[in-house]
Amino acid sequence: MAQVTATAERTIDAPVEKVRALVADYAGTRSKILTEQYRDYQVTEGGTGAGTKASWKLQATEKRVRDIAATVTEPEPGTLVETDANSSMVTTWTVRAAGEGSLVRIETTWNGAGGIGGFFEKTFAPKGLKRIYDGVLANLAAAV
Repeated sequence: MAQVTATAERTIDAPVEKVRALVADYAGTRSKILTEQYRDYQVTEGGTGAGTKASWKLQATEKRVRDIAATVTEPEPGTLVETDANSSMVTTWTVRAAGEGSLVRIETTWNGAGGIGGFFEKTFAPKGLKRIYDGVLANLAAAV
């Protein structure tokens, strides 16, 4: 199994503290910035930053739906890590200062399938997930 990685980033014209607060707001902001590929989003514990537990269905393609049960940690200020209890998927949100604004990066990694299926997954899944994340980041920029 090869590790698969999908990444998207965007500079947002807002102070880093404000953007970090919005990204960490799983109970409020998060449901508003998610795209139509996310369904049944709910916070099951906490709601802000580390210690939050949330679940959702991610419809990556017409046939591919992942049930995510994420636990959030914050290994350092500006970095939130969502670890899925149902798979090897780990999504890291990083918010850093970029001049007067903020650079937001979303990176997801998981253990891909082997064989020919794994080849297609490693080739196409990161592009599809990047498109989804680009939409989420656009929604975040609009929410600021």
